[in-house]
Amino acid sequence: MKPEIPAAVPAKGGLVAYLSLGGALKAAEFYTRALGAEIAAAMPPDDQGRTMHVHLYVNGSSLMLADAFPEYGHALQPPQAFTLTLIVDDIAAWWDRAIAAGATPVKEPGEMFWGDLYAQFRDPFGVLWALNQPKR
Repeated sequence: MKPEIPAAVPAKGGLVAYLSLGGALKAAEFYTRALGAEIAAAMPPDDQGRTMHVHLYVNGSSLMLADAFPEYGHALQPPQAFTLTLIVDDIAAWWDRAIAAGATPVKEPGEMFWGDLYAQFRDPFGVLWALNQPKR
């Protein structure tokens, strides 16, 4: 039986990050708990449990995930040199949910020199996330 390919769903936001992770389906489950993400679509896993595509909606934008497929030139690399930033209205609620879900604190919420509240955490897949609550 051929795996069912999900119907296309619209991408949200003007810029969409696409992350290659070790365990895209597990990451999607984590992001639903930690960030309130919604799984919009996901390709079924292969025999090794890897998936080539997961589409999430997070805070009004799309986030795409895939597992590494080294045999096709997509080796797993540790996330580096970028931060995914969420602009939020209630930094404390977002922070508490992410930490309760298993994110590792990097910088606890606090007021920054530009006046906004800001925080950082790292998810279990090595991705650095920031929360920014604009000054009102």
